[in-house]
Amino acid sequence: MSPIYSTYADDEMMCELIEMFVDEIPDRIDTLRSAYEANDRESLKRTAHQLKGAFGSYGFGCMTEPARDLEQSAGDESCPLERIEACLNILISESERLSAGQPQQ
Repeated sequence: MSPIYSTYADDEMMCELIEMFVDEIPDRIDTLRSAYEANDRESLKRTAHQLKGAFGSYGFGCMTEPARDLEQSAGDESCPLERIEACLNILISESERLSAGQPQQ
């Protein structure tokens, strides 16, 4: 799978912030996994909401939809756990593709 680069990757002022954000993603994914395993829908919803905004702010707009899907699924009490798990797995697999660098020319 190809990396996902920030749309701000060529902005020198953003590079360090993007790198710090991408470095934090594994911790945020761990938070999501822990919330899922504890069946803590509120934490899942809140963390997905935070990620949705952060993805957009750091130039990873393509990641806002998977985060939104998880947020909405976790917030819907009638949503089956299988659907939440599917949304979580998509968000995780896509997040693993994030790159703080610039695309190779």
